[in-house]
Amino acid sequence: MSLIPKREIESRISRLQSLLGENGVDGALIVQAVDLFYFSGTAQNGCLYLPASGNPVLWVKKSFARARDESALENVFPLSSVKKLPELIASGGRAPLVMGLEMDVLPANTYLFYAKMFSGTELVDISGLIKKVRQIKSGYEMEHLRVSGRKMTEVYDEIPGLIRPGITEVALAAKIEERARKAGHIGYMNMRAFGSAIFFGQLMSGWAAAVPSCFDGVGGGQGLHPVFPQGCSFKTIETGEPIMVDYAGLWGGYITDRSRIYAIDYLSDKLIRAFDVSLKIQDEVIRRVEPGANGSDLFELAFKMADKAGLGDYFMGHGSDRVKFVGHGVGLELDEFPILAKGVDVKLEPGMVFALEPKFVFPGEGLVGIENTFILTEKGVEKVTASPDELVIL
Repeated sequence: MSLIPKREIESRISRLQSLLGENGVDGALIVQAVDLFYFSGTAQNGCLYLPASGNPVLWVKKSFARARDESALENVFPLSSVKKLPELIASGGRAPLVMGLEMDVLPANTYLFYAKMFSGTELVDISGLIKKVRQIKSGYEMEHLRVSGRKMTEVYDEIPGLIRPGITEVALAAKIEERARKAGHIGYMNMRAFGSAIFFGQLMSGWAAAVPSCFDGVGGGQGLHPVFPQGCSFKTIETGEPIMVDYAGLWGGYITDRSRIYAIDYLSDKLIRAFDVSLKIQDEVIRRVEPGANGSDLFELAFKMADKAGLGDYFMGHGSDRVKFVGHGVGLELDEFPILAKGVDVKLEPGMVFALEPKFVFPGEGLVGIENTFILTEKGVEKVTASPDELVIL
C-alpha cells in the first residue's frame, strides 16, 4: 500500500533534481525522517539517494518491510551497513563528484562519518534547495492541510465548554488533547530548528503566558518542569485573565497552526484593545498578500501598525525576548518556509502556506492575539483554520 501517490512523489523528486542540476550537484543523500517521507513516502530508518538525473534509490535499515509497503518508489532495498553506501551508489552509475547533504539538520558526527566514507566526493549543503521545493505545496498537500484545519476546528469548537474557574492549565490541556487524539491527531510536531520541540502546541493563561522561554515563539509559558520550560503548567486559571490556546492541527502528517483567546467573566479594556489591534493587523496583512508580495514588507507593515496603536513595545514579545517574525510556513514541519520576518526578502508564490500570528505580550498580565493558517492560491488567500477569530468571554 502506498500512502502518497506515485505521481506526487515523482513530481517532488523531479523538482529537486532540476535544482540539483542547476546548482552543479550530481546527487543528494537524504536521511532526515521528514525529508525521507516527503521524497519517498516513508519515514523508516534509511537513506535515499537522489541523482540529478535518473531513478532514485532507497536503502532501508529498519523496517525494510514497512518501507517497501509505504513507498511508491520502485527501487527500495535493504541496507545491512551504511558503510556500503559509496559502493551501492557507484554501482548504479558514475560515483558523484559533488553530493548534497541536509547540513542544516545533519549531526556533526554523521557529517564527518560521511566525509570520511565519501573521501573522493565534494559534500555540499542542499538544505536550502529542499526547503525551496517543500515550500510550494501541491494540490495533494493542500487537501491534507484543509483536512487538518477542519478536524482541529471541530476540536476548537468544544473548548469553551471545557473551561471553568479553578481548572489548571495542564488539566484543560489534557481535556483538549484527549479530544484531538481520539479524532486522530498525531500529537508530536516535527520541527527543523536544532533543539526545538513541541507537543500539540501551547496552552497558557494570565501571567504565565508572558513568561519567556527558549522556544522561538511569541508565548513561552511556565511549563511543568525546567527540562521542558514551555507551555502549560499547574497554574490555576482565574477569572479576568486571557487564556491562550495555541494548538496546531496534525492529520495526515500536515500541520495547521492557530491561536484563540478565551477569558472567564471579563477581560480588561487594555487587553481587549490589544486583541482588536491584532485582528486589524491580521486583516491588513492578509489584504496585502498576493503573488510577488515581499515577506519582509508584510513584517514591517505589521510592526508599523502595532507602533501606530501605541503597542509596539509589546508586539511579538517584550524586551529582549521578542521574536523577529510575524508569520512562518507550515506543512510537514511547524517551522517551514516562507518566513515573514525582518530583513528576510521572500517573494510569495501560489502554493505557499503560512501561519500569521500577530500577538501582544504584557509582562505580569498575559498574552493576546490571533493566529491562523493561510494558503496562497492563484485565486487568492484561503484561510484553512476556520474557527471564529473573536475573543470568547465565558
